[in-house]
Amino acid sequence: MNYRKIGTSNKPNQAGLDVSVITFGAWAAGGWMWGGTERNEAVKAIRVSYDVGVTSIDTAPIYGQGLSEEIVGEAIKDIPRDKVQILTKFGMRWDLAKGDFAMHSKKNDGQAIDIYRYAGKESIVKECEDSLRRLGTDYIDLYQIHWPDTTTPIGETMEAVSRLIEQGKVRYAGVCNYNADQMREAEKYIHLASNQVPYSMVKRDIEKQTVPYCIEHGKAILAYSPLERGLLTGKMKPGHQFAPDDHRAKLFFYKDENLKRVDVFLDKIKPLADDKKATIGQLVLRWTVEQPGITIALVGARDAKQALENAAAMDIHLSNEEINFITGHLNQLELVP
Repeated sequence: MNYRKIGTSNKPNQAGLDVSVITFGAWAAGGWMWGGTERNEAVKAIRVSYDVGVTSIDTAPIYGQGLSEEIVGEAIKDIPRDKVQILTKFGMRWDLAKGDFAMHSKKNDGQAIDIYRYAGKESIVKECEDSLRRLGTDYIDLYQIHWPDTTTPIGETMEAVSRLIEQGKVRYAGVCNYNADQMREAEKYIHLASNQVPYSMVKRDIEKQTVPYCIEHGKAILAYSPLERGLLTGKMKPGHQFAPDDHRAKLFFYKDENLKRVDVFLDKIKPLADDKKATIGQLVLRWTVEQPGITIALVGARDAKQALENAAAMDIHLSNEEINFITGHLNQLELVP
């Protein structure tokens, strides 16, 4: 496994945080919006990932309404705390009707809930304490606002996180789904380590503004959904059936026509994967973390087998010519909305 540093600054007490380039993404582990979860399998997936060098885990309270964080806490309880990096989030409440309404949803048990994006000071303090309890730790390595909240000034949000850093409950501050202007505003109040944003072969819009800003200002980019939630593994074919509560069924990426077009692209790069003795998914992940400005890739796994496959992506070497070969075919891929 390779590691990259995030959160470096001129402050003498901030040496930076070393994170595994393949970081375990624990959204699916919580089951929410993924058609449920198998807790024991999720715990095993995290533990085997750690055994092969995936020391960083990204989670959030909203993933299973606390379940994902509890699973992460269970998985790491026997690992020395300084050997694992916990990345979690705040700012999505399912138990408080305040802030920006985000969506109607359901818990894993089918109970209807309304979710709000809210990042007021008192809410952040409560969320941090709840996360620490569920995770079974006394500090969070990287604490990230999950989505922008237009009802709360960015300054108020970041000052609350600064206080948590002063108290030793948080080491570094990050954001998720922020654009360059929002990052610029946040930087007036706190030193940001990173921005976690969606990025994959079929979703590259951050290359226009977010990536240039982060490169210029030394901010890490944590790319989530790099396999586009399974689309880029080569395992999804036209007619694929999702579980009843799986959110992917409603996304345009998974229309039969787009599954066909993606398969054509993947067939073109499969010989390279075969030559590397790698899966298509591993080749996609390696390409992703070699893109300018992309620091790490957050990758989910439902079981130990998937987790080991994801980690092994870093065993692949791609030359500049091979990266350009993949990108050339990718640039010919067009999906229908």
